[in-house]
Amino acid sequence: MNRLAISLLTGVAALGFISSVQAADLIISEPAPVVGVVNTGGNWDGVYVGAFAGYGWGTLTEEDGVFAPPGTDYDISGWQLGVAAGANFTISEAIVAGLVADIAWADIGGSNDDFAPLEYNINWLASVRGRLGFDGGAFLPYLTAGLAVANNTVGIDGGGPDDTQTHIGWTVGAGVEFAVADNISLDLLYRYSDYGSKTYAFDGGVSDFNLTAHTISAGVNFKF
Repeated sequence: MNRLAISLLTGVAALGFISSVQAADLIISEPAPVVGVVNTGGNWDGVYVGAFAGYGWGTLTEEDGVFAPPGTDYDISGWQLGVAAGANFTISEAIVAGLVADIAWADIGGSNDDFAPLEYNINWLASVRGRLGFDGGAFLPYLTAGLAVANNTVGIDGGGPDDTQTHIGWTVGAGVEFAVADNISLDLLYRYSDYGSKTYAFDGGVSDFNLTAHTISAGVNFKF
């Protein structure tokens, strides 16, 4: 009887030890909750407003040869600062479409004395664009295209006659938004814009100038 009792006690103790080890494994393998991390991605729908700043460069091309040989390119460069408003809506599980309009004060220009003492400057820029992006959760890479407008002045350097025209053309680009809070995102964008040709009138004649530009910008958007 004593041997039987000892055998039973030994078996019970072994089972108890094995159960304790398994329970400990279960407790150890359970991941600890993450503190201080908020899921901010995957909710891009809604109306938003924003502000942005950036840099632009491009060319103003003389087409008629009044001041220089036809096809002469004048380099332009400078800064822009603007505001934007738009809306996003999900059209499938991973695709987000949108519409955005923006307007920016600009100081993108230059001067050239090689043929005539010309100065030229983009005064403001605007666009109305569609967007199509991929919902990556906390980030939204997208393509954009639409209507582009630029108000530009060409004049004789040193206080001579000048003329201001508003070019209307098209723009394409790509960007990415990063969600930093439930209703705040950062937006990085590159665009190429062809604003087309306009006729500028000066004392003694007229000349056609074509305007193209590249812009890069960084901004912040606030969603409602």
